[in-house]
Amino acid sequence: MLASRAAARHCCRRTRVPVLVAPVRRLHGLAQSKFLQVSEEVRDAVATGKPVVALESTIYTHGFPYPESVALASLLETVVRANGGVPATIGILNGVAKVGLNAEELIELASTAESKSALKVSRRDLGYICGLGLAGKRLHGGTTVSGTMILAHLAGIKVFGTGGLGGVHRGGESSMDISADLTELGRTPVAVVSSGCKSFLDIPRTLEYLETEGVCVGTFADGRTGQVDFPAFFTRDSGIKSPKVIQDEAEAAAIIYAQSKLPVSSGMHFANPVPVQQSIPKNEMDDIIEEAIRLAKVEGHQGSDNTPFVLSKIKQLSGGKSVTANRALVEANVQRAARVAVELSKLERTNGTLNERHMPAISEDVKADQATSEAELKLNPTTEGPIEALDKVDVLVAGSLAVDLSCDYTPPAGEKDIKPVSDTSNPATITQSLGGVGHNVAIATKYLGSSVLFCSVVGDDLSGRAALTALRTEGLSTAGVQVLPASNSARTAQYVAVNDAKKDLVMAMADMGIMELPEQKLDFEGFWETLLSRTKPQWVIVDSNWSPEVLTKWVAVAKKHGARVAFEPVSNAKSCRLFSKSAEVNAAISPSASVPNNAISLATPNQFELTTMYMAARDSGLFDSEGWWHIIDAMGMSSGGSRDRLVAMTSNQLVDQGIPQQNIQLLPYIPCLITKLGSQGVLVTQLLRPGDPRLTSPDSAPYILSRAALADELVGGVYMRLFPPAAVLADEEIVSVNGAGDTLLGAVISGLVKGAKTVEDVIPFAQEASLRTLKSPGGVSSDIASLVRS
Repeated sequence: MLASRAAARHCCRRTRVPVLVAPVRRLHGLAQSKFLQVSEEVRDAVATGKPVVALESTIYTHGFPYPESVALASLLETVVRANGGVPATIGILNGVAKVGLNAEELIELASTAESKSALKVSRRDLGYICGLGLAGKRLHGGTTVSGTMILAHLAGIKVFGTGGLGGVHRGGESSMDISADLTELGRTPVAVVSSGCKSFLDIPRTLEYLETEGVCVGTFADGRTGQVDFPAFFTRDSGIKSPKVIQDEAEAAAIIYAQSKLPVSSGMHFANPVPVQQSIPKNEMDDIIEEAIRLAKVEGHQGSDNTPFVLSKIKQLSGGKSVTANRALVEANVQRAARVAVELSKLERTNGTLNERHMPAISEDVKADQATSEAELKLNPTTEGPIEALDKVDVLVAGSLAVDLSCDYTPPAGEKDIKPVSDTSNPATITQSLGGVGHNVAIATKYLGSSVLFCSVVGDDLSGRAALTALRTEGLSTAGVQVLPASNSARTAQYVAVNDAKKDLVMAMADMGIMELPEQKLDFEGFWETLLSRTKPQWVIVDSNWSPEVLTKWVAVAKKHGARVAFEPVSNAKSCRLFSKSAEVNAAISPSASVPNNAISLATPNQFELTTMYMAARDSGLFDSEGWWHIIDAMGMSSGGSRDRLVAMTSNQLVDQGIPQQNIQLLPYIPCLITKLGSQGVLVTQLLRPGDPRLTSPDSAPYILSRAALADELVGGVYMRLFPPAAVLADEEIVSVNGAGDTLLGAVISGLVKGAKTVEDVIPFAQEASLRTLKSPGGVSSDIASLVRS
């Protein structure tokens, strides 16, 4: 039966969502294949008139530390796709210029930020680094604005989004220290969207130089009227009026289109001011810059060494606000560039000029390979649409992501024993899949139509890269996944299950050490909290695979930003992490965290996890607190006859096991508990607040366990309802129990964010979704999406 099989596996979970590792195939070469390669996706997009956005790579190799550089690379590509474009990150790998880096190449290049081994590649450096590659010295390089513009133009890309331009340095009239970005804009027809040049440069002379080079410079008005300032990177205002004003993306696209038809061979610069929330006041920034420049002079930093030194001092003197502004403006610029590219694509399609787009010649061999690839793409579509924009999401899921191996014993013909033989090799069917409780909940929530951001952590290893690729294939954003440098403690989580011939678990091995890392090993504030504050989810779902310290941090940060928290206990051993007794770690639930100060709004334990949570709460002294006693007293529970009432609302068996009683005692800290009981169904226990309509509704009357005194301000009563199972399946009908509980949680939260008034309203829907996963061979069943449409 379902209950016995679920119980056998309740401590470890896995799914079978296929992990798609890109097939190894020979590199597709263009006519200049030894030195320049354009990805199939970018070639196809340019040839068919899709909007494409070039992205530089020095921001990853020289701008942000590793692994933040990897996360930023993933985020910016996601931003482009979310806004309807195709990202084309450009860089140099092993001496070969690449337009359209894939996920593994991005990780490889961005990871050089740690070793500082990549070159900074401008126009002058392209021949050098590619030539050394030809000679056997294969170096990596991050392309600057100048280098990126050249390669983008060669690939037929007309729009480029980046952080900031180089410019004329202060004193440039004597030193002649002028960025190659400016001369490149004068001769390469690519439109660059950035937040202007760095504030410590000479902005008036930079604009004068661009005018001399014949570069059209305009600033997005952002709803402002009249003349606007050219931005000063960290701040929206520079005190210098912009040469031109651009109202919106459609105007920018029209300018690009018109200039390409004239034709004029110079580029364009569209300045996009840093978002208002992250803009540093001009007077404050001016003082910081003056001090940073003074210190550079005192310490003798000149030439190429000057800019990194000044930027580090600005970061220090601004208390990190410059870094926050930098991250925000880069994302805003890339988003705007994507929207400009979309508008440009519309113009070109309308006017029938697709064939006029420049593309390098492709050899006959490459055409054959490309045709094969396109056929494969038609047979194997990936996502149904772009990933949701990161401006706002319904749900943030913070939990485990693992690569799973399932080893199903396949006995030789005639063999009757269904279990593998110990101490020897056994024939098996081995499948690789993407799993992890957090992943399962996130993909279930997505299938059911909610926008979701998944936050987890992987190592910079083969399994981690495969996991990131698989997430993108599923249509989940990787923007919330931290990539840590490979080490013994930062291996991507893996789970190996050995099953018998009936696919029942015989033994499992789990390596989840990366989820146990302490907070100081993770960039919580700079990475995850920044994402949470920007996406503003209604709910944050946290699983207990995190260490107690990190779990507590997730709960606290979610509450700080106004999100309700749902808790998935994962297993007996990990479910008690909410109530950590360690003197060094603050518990997520402390004696002071009772209603109305509760940190957790909802939890979904099974009956074993519930008992463990109850015992951990009791042993931590939570049931001795004044706040707990007040809520329990206010519930209005009868001192006599409670058992009969509980049996009537549940069953003798459940009351004998103490399940309803344990739920009630946890309510002051977790006011909604959904206990998964296998073949016995689902028990919903809720603490109702005063004035809740269910307290007076005839339909809810059979499920009101108690009512509080009218005078109590915190408690209205207790709701308890046992939902029978959607169906009781025979063994042969159950294909996989691994993602069923996770599907239920994802369905409950998805239903709530879509407007369900109460939890009980969505339980039947969630049970049906869970049932479909039970009958599916692929972990969380993609078929649950049809429930939204039915």
